[in-house]
Amino acid sequence: MNKKAETAIKALDKKKAIDIKAIRIGDLTVMAEMFVIAAGTSGTHVRALADEVEFQMEQAGFTPRQIEGKATGWILLDYHDVIVHVFTPDQRENYSLEKLWADGEEEDISGLVTE
Repeated sequence: MNKKAETAIKALDKKKAIDIKAIRIGDLTVMAEMFVIAAGTSGTHVRALADEVEFQMEQAGFTPRQIEGKATGWILLDYHDVIVHVFTPDQRENYSLEKLWADGEEEDISGLVTE
């Protein structure tokens, strides 16, 4: 797993994100190498999670290509080869990225998150 994905996962975990997943999609698309997906408990929590990812990525020297959805229940942070999706629980269930990208390989992130 690359440093960008690790940084994003640790930032999400630090702010108590729900059900963090990392899915390797590089063999399926040219859009990115990996999706990092997580949920917050509310719109406020989702924004706090995205802000923490943005802050920690900046501290690590990573600049986003684009950030979308700051006023919605789905915030997307595009770091070129790693795209971070932060959802409210309802939006995550509605869009179901894990099912859409089921052909991707889920990474073991157990060493990066607290139980």
